[in-house]
Amino acid sequence: MIKNVNGIKINYEQKGEGELIVLLHGWGSNIKLFANLIELLSKKYMVVAMDMPGFGGSNEPPSAWCVDDYVDFVINFIKDYNTDKVMLLGHSFGGRVIIKMNSRKNLPFEIKKVILVDSAGILPPKSNKKSFRTRWYKFCRSVLSVGIVQKLAPDALEKLRVKYGSADYAAASPLMRQVLVKVVNEDLEPLLPNIKCPSLLVWGVNDTATPLSDGEKMEKLIPDAGLVKLENAGHYSFLEQQYTFNRVMSSFMKLDEEDK
Repeated sequence: MIKNVNGIKINYEQKGEGELIVLLHGWGSNIKLFANLIELLSKKYMVVAMDMPGFGGSNEPPSAWCVDDYVDFVINFIKDYNTDKVMLLGHSFGGRVIIKMNSRKNLPFEIKKVILVDSAGILPPKSNKKSFRTRWYKFCRSVLSVGIVQKLAPDALEKLRVKYGSADYAAASPLMRQVLVKVVNEDLEPLLPNIKCPSLLVWGVNDTATPLSDGEKMEKLIPDAGLVKLENAGHYSFLEQQYTFNRVMSSFMKLDEEDK
């Protein structure tokens, strides 16, 4: 399904009836990975999953958005459903958007439940090696940004960014690379106590992108949170341990036996 939100073409899927639950995917991902979850939850709820701007079948944002811009977008998307209550599930980057949204005052709806799956939002501590790498990258960037250097080696700065950036950075378009830089450098840890609703945290024990220690920290800081650790699963725990994940979701979302 396609619709325009704030002038941006958005690809989304909607299935089921009942209370609204919105699924937000991770960075570089799309709603196709939520196929199993949509099928499971739609037995009891109205499930809506969207490719956020810059991902999947949706257009890129008009400028280099930060997390707050994505929060604004999701709020406007939800407004179309004329609901006063919503539940939110976010994987990785989608979790960032949910954490930030819960700190907003005067939302047009109540957030009834939150599910964070291998969520991003906590800045990792920098090792000495990483700090040196960052300083070296900034020094090289400052040199390659000089006008005369750019004329002599126009591709050097971009090659430096690709070399020192993450796989996500290398795979992104020029605009989405700017978005990524804004997003990953924002520490949302101080906002976690603002999530007041019942919250389920699900983490892959072997997650290296957003390590289990992040989930344990979130459990301590979110007032009404419970953490479920999935063995033999990494950053995509909802896919890698789908059966167990579905059982956890069924319990938290109170799906009856006939709805599973």
